[in-house]
Amino acid sequence: MFTFGKLIVILVVVGIVAGIVSTAAGLASLVSYPVLLALGLPPVTANVTNTVGLVFTSFGAVPASRRELRGHGQELKTLIPLTLVGSIFGAILLFIIPAATFAKVVPFFILIAGILVLIPRHIHIKQPGEIVVTPKWMTALAWLGIFLVGAYTGYFGAAGGVLMLSILSFTSAAPFVVYNAQKNLALGLANIVSAVVYGLQTPIQWRYVLPLGIGFLIGGSLGPRIVRHLPARLLKIVIGIGALGLAASLFKSAYGL
Repeated sequence: MFTFGKLIVILVVVGIVAGIVSTAAGLASLVSYPVLLALGLPPVTANVTNTVGLVFTSFGAVPASRRELRGHGQELKTLIPLTLVGSIFGAILLFIIPAATFAKVVPFFILIAGILVLIPRHIHIKQPGEIVVTPKWMTALAWLGIFLVGAYTGYFGAAGGVLMLSILSFTSAAPFVVYNAQKNLALGLANIVSAVVYGLQTPIQWRYVLPLGIGFLIGGSLGPRIVRHLPARLLKIVIGIGALGLAASLFKSAYGL
């Protein structure tokens, strides 16, 4: 059993590492969610704590990503509303679906996300002044995918970033560093909305959230700066392998494999 002081130190350190991983790769859950489970929190409580803590990540990540976000307002006008509406739906769904079902469904989502990120994708980068026409069916499918990722983020905040990156890697004409910054902004806002819904539905474990959030804030400000100096393909490989590893771990705990 940890003393309160040791618990704070553990959560701050975990938050820093998870904040970096979250903003650089969308995999905060690879670090923070398993630790919260190991500290004795039930799956749904751990998820709520993780998501509320992740709100602090965006306060660090968004100011650090201003360079990448500049000039991409049009894409954000679509990305943000779809993500927010989806997150509200998902957050409400969390308290309707039984916890046992929740624990068994999550590994499948993370497995799919990991596979999608690892699939090589050669996308034409839009040049200044160039007009790119996207088929309407592809646009509709992308919008549906973004909404579903928002819903998943509201339902299970962990690994939502991987799912969003997997969608944007197929739909965005921007470089990885740009759509990763867009992901950080959209999911940061989605986490805020989800946290409000959670707060109306269940007590928040603030003694876990606050130290974890301080770490997330620090790590969130460091992540975007790290991304600028790493190869995009390397990051995608790390993200994909990490997601597959997390999925395997959650499959084992959920199904007793």
